[in-house]
Amino acid sequence: MSEFWMYTETGLRHVLDIKGYSHVVFLVALLVPFVLKDWKRILLLLSVFTIGHLLAMLLSIFHILTIKASMIAFLIPVTILITAVYNLFTAGKSAKNDNITAFVALFFGAIHGLRFSEYFKSVLGGSKLVPLLEFELGIVAAQIITAVVVLLLSFVFQNFLKFSRRDFALVFSAFVIGVVLPSIIKNNIWN
Repeated sequence: MSEFWMYTETGLRHVLDIKGYSHVVFLVALLVPFVLKDWKRILLLLSVFTIGHLLAMLLSIFHILTIKASMIAFLIPVTILITAVYNLFTAGKSAKNDNITAFVALFFGAIHGLRFSEYFKSVLGGSKLVPLLEFELGIVAAQIITAVVVLLLSFVFQNFLKFSRRDFALVFSAFVIGVVLPSIIKNNIWN
């Protein structure tokens, strides 16, 4: 049981660690267009993101897929930027194609999973599959916590501060862009 909790807690802390904020910032960008009544779409997006995340980690941990860490470090903020910019163009409009959004969440989940796989390999013991599932459980718990916080902020901003749903998505997406642009600009890929 203690090993189970160790890997689960490692996944939870890895996502919620203030120093490694990219996962949370991505989730904010992904979720700001939604409100609680969109819970089915939120669940779909979080699920396919998690599936992509898990599949990429499996492929990486078992050495089936290898991508340079520097490329992944560049692609992570790019996925966040794309998601936030997409929100700027679609805020306040109804979703036209959930399949495309779900595919993008799956693909972006894979990119984020490749990043986590490097960290996970560094804490991995002998067995791989069970600890990976335990680690992923912690990541899922952190995603749920993040989703609840984003939905609570959405509720407060829209019901008490009288932001429209569109304006909430625009403001938070602009904030996300402001957070992520410096990491893209300063990335070593440009050197």
